[in-house]
Amino acid sequence: MTPSGQQKLRDELRHLKEVERPKNSVDLGAAREHGDLKENAEYHAARERQSFIEGRIKEIDSYLSRAEVIDPSKLTGPKIRFGATVTLALEDSDAEIVYQIVGPTEANIDAGTINISAPIARALLGKEEGDEVEIQTPGGPKRRYEILAVAYK
Repeated sequence: MTPSGQQKLRDELRHLKEVERPKNSVDLGAAREHGDLKENAEYHAARERQSFIEGRIKEIDSYLSRAEVIDPSKLTGPKIRFGATVTLALEDSDAEIVYQIVGPTEANIDAGTINISAPIARALLGKEEGDEVEIQTPGGPKRRYEILAVAYK
């Protein structure tokens, strides 16, 4: 993962532990005061939320403990690998697309980041500026792209 991806996960973890968990504890206490827990929808919703919060905390803790952090700004070279920001041109049009190859928790196609295990990222790995790649899009036709630029920021 990139340093920014690691920081986002740490921020989410801190928010879950310092804000969501205490708030949920208060909600549980208030729901208990309403009486019969068997038919108490607020109590069941708070318990479900508690389960989600604790599960997400464990998931993030586990991911952070196993993650390898790679700073793309310290990488160089012509070949595409993790952390690369790649500018592509669709062969049939003048459209340009820019993607950064990141870890699975950071991927957000709307933000221009793609998972390293995504089909487009796998097709790009090891290629260089000027190369052409053919990528099978999910549920669509094969598309040809020319790699216009490779940068590590």
